[in-house]
Amino acid sequence: MKVSPFPPDGSGYEAFVRQSAAGLLRLGNMLTLNPSAAEDLAQETLIRVGLNWSRLRSDGNPVGYAQRTMVNVFLNERRRRRPTPTDKIPETGREDTGLASVDSTAAVRQMLASLPPKQRAAIVLRYMADLPDDEIGHLLGCTPATVRSQLSRGMSSLRATMTAEG
Repeated sequence: MKVSPFPPDGSGYEAFVRQSAAGLLRLGNMLTLNPSAAEDLAQETLIRVGLNWSRLRSDGNPVGYAQRTMVNVFLNERRRRRPTPTDKIPETGREDTGLASVDSTAAVRQMLASLPPKQRAAIVLRYMADLPDDEIGHLLGCTPATVRSQLSRGMSSLRATMTAEG
């Protein structure tokens, strides 16, 4: 069992928020690809961590719990937000390819947005949060072999997208 660096009194939660909020927001940005949605996701995660703080202090790993909570909230939100059918076809936009070469961050976000949520989460946790397969599996609720499969499929899809776009 890990020993928590946060004091056992109520101030531990405040210290935890100060210490980990920026990292959670970065993780939320990579999962949602939307700054305002990332803020909402981080806030929801911190609320859930705060509600379970007394249990987490004894566990000693509030950061891991917060990351797992964030991934779960992200995946559950994606399941709930299925597009609703309409009788009107939306206008389709046209991408300015000249801007894509200037802003590589936008291109990366667009490619990540094309991935299914679990593959995106696995790639973000591996390459942005630098977590090993077993930890990613714990956060996603699957085995390390499934993590490797999700990573392989996600990276294959990203490579195909990059090849198709030149």
